[in-house]
Amino acid sequence: MGLLSVLRRFKNTPEQEVRILLLGLDNSGKTTLLKQLASEDISHITPTQGFNIKSVASQGFKLNVWDIGGQRKIRPYWRNYYENTDLLIFVIDSADRKRFEETAEELGELLDEDKLSMIPMLIFANKQDLMTAASPAELAEGLKLHSIRDRIWQIQPCSALSTEGVQDGMVWLCKNIPTRR
Repeated sequence: MGLLSVLRRFKNTPEQEVRILLLGLDNSGKTTLLKQLASEDISHITPTQGFNIKSVASQGFKLNVWDIGGQRKIRPYWRNYYENTDLLIFVIDSADRKRFEETAEELGELLDEDKLSMIPMLIFANKQDLMTAASPAELAEGLKLHSIRDRIWQIQPCSALSTEGVQDGMVWLCKNIPTRR
């Protein structure tokens, strides 16, 4: 069951175009997540050197998902994609504890961006299938998510490889598609 089936259940206004920005550090699982949502093969995924876009038209939605590379040298270019974003997905490698501080810094910068203010945000706590993964509660505390006051947000445990938890996150996201600004 892919993203299309979720969208069919949460149809808003006819022909509504939804722009989703998919961000996170390199190796967090963004591209794997995107390919799973599009029901594509995940056996050969390479680091994103720019961006991937998946557009789907179905049941009154045109969903545009922008997966932007997360390497340090690419992150300054994220801001070029903020305009007209309706929803933000931030993916965290829950097992890479050495990079939690870097993750917090990047997330903090995103939350300070005027063009992204008030944008609903789904945080996928990815790689929950690994023994060393931090729990969503631990991540929420470490990232100070409970101090976020300018938007609705949700942290969702998941495994992009097995898709466990992904559908629940997408259901939340679709329920929170904002009305046109």
